[in-house]
Amino acid sequence: MKLRQLILAVAAVAVGATSLLVTSAHAQAKEQYFPLLTFRTGPYAPSGAPWANGFVDYFKLVNLKGGINGVRIAWEECETGYATDRGVECYERMKRKNGGATVFQTMSTGITLALTERGIADGVPILTPGYGLSESADGEVFKWSFPVGGSHWASADTQIQYVAQKVGGLEKLKGKKITLLYHDSPYGKEAIPVLTARAKMHDFELSVIPVSHPGLDQKAAWLQIRRSRPDFVLLWGWGVMNSTALKEAQSTGFPRSQMVGVWPSGSDSDVKEVEGASGYSAVLVLPGPGFDSKIAQEVREKLHAKGQGSGPKEEVGEALYMRGMMNAMIGVEGVRRAQEKFGKGQVMTPAQSRWGYENLQIDNQRLTELGLLDVMQPISTTCKDHMGPSAARAYTWNGSKWEQSSDWLHADPAVLGPLLKAAADKYSTDKKLTRRTAADCAS
Repeated sequence: MKLRQLILAVAAVAVGATSLLVTSAHAQAKEQYFPLLTFRTGPYAPSGAPWANGFVDYFKLVNLKGGINGVRIAWEECETGYATDRGVECYERMKRKNGGATVFQTMSTGITLALTERGIADGVPILTPGYGLSESADGEVFKWSFPVGGSHWASADTQIQYVAQKVGGLEKLKGKKITLLYHDSPYGKEAIPVLTARAKMHDFELSVIPVSHPGLDQKAAWLQIRRSRPDFVLLWGWGVMNSTALKEAQSTGFPRSQMVGVWPSGSDSDVKEVEGASGYSAVLVLPGPGFDSKIAQEVREKLHAKGQGSGPKEEVGEALYMRGMMNAMIGVEGVRRAQEKFGKGQVMTPAQSRWGYENLQIDNQRLTELGLLDVMQPISTTCKDHMGPSAARAYTWNGSKWEQSSDWLHADPAVLGPLLKAAADKYSTDKKLTRRTAADCAS
């Protein structure tokens, strides 16, 4: 009798364990896994923390509303410190977890370069809205990479357009002296091809000055700027490099009104602690500040009011925080789009999600529903074009807040197109890749 009871007990435990496994598997099957490569520590933490907080708060909002057509979002952060080797380690550890990573958003151009080939080999989408490897906009070569809505080349192009507006038109750039002060990293170097092309088109003199990581030592660079006396300085900094550049400009006597940054150089953390930052402008591809946006109000009401917000309430709406929300939104909308083809309410595989990112159609109506219409323009992608239209606006710091100082600026396909084609062709040749066929695009 005791033996029979023991057997029954063991069987019951086994059934219970099986039920638990089934329940666990079922729960996992209804969760879409998003790994996050964040950097909340190190010299770039002031930029990385609000960016990451925007990501997480967006995911929280989606789950509050029932997930992606009933599929909840599961996310996991992996701290990179903005270091490429740590980013690769995070990728390798997370790419196969929970049924496979939906998509990787690298939050670093250096990490993007390191993961592009791995994404191709592993069948994992690499999503880099507004940054990353610019030529990956060519979807016929880069099947798994998506600089949706913009790239560093788009940033450089709209930055020059804004400078042209300040002097009265592109034709007025002739004879001007423009200096690029850039973070000596893959990110900073991305500006050079577009600025070089624009310099040839408009006959202005371009000089480039690299600044070593993390950007605290700029004395020699600003001595060079003081000697050459350029008409404009284009700032491509990151983290502490930005505030240091503004302080050096002040001490050197270079007018901040003649300094124009890009989105990594246009956050509150870059200017708030700099007394002489007034007049400095930055051209922000994709979202700018959105303190009064519908989605920022929603975060304050639904998350922070209940003690569930990420980071300080005061940063909700700041440019980098909004960028995090936008990045998360594109990640989610790609899955939502994939569900339209492969099954609503289902967890999408990395390959299915890839199709979604390649067929995005986020129009004004959808942006209104998402609460992002006032800070973004529509986004769309195709098999051939993994970036789609890219829009930016300039903002100027008035000493206490950013004020919009331009209408929408659009990256010029006539400028970027030849550069993209040449770079993508070289990449495909070097890596022995074949351009995708119409059949592959249709699949």
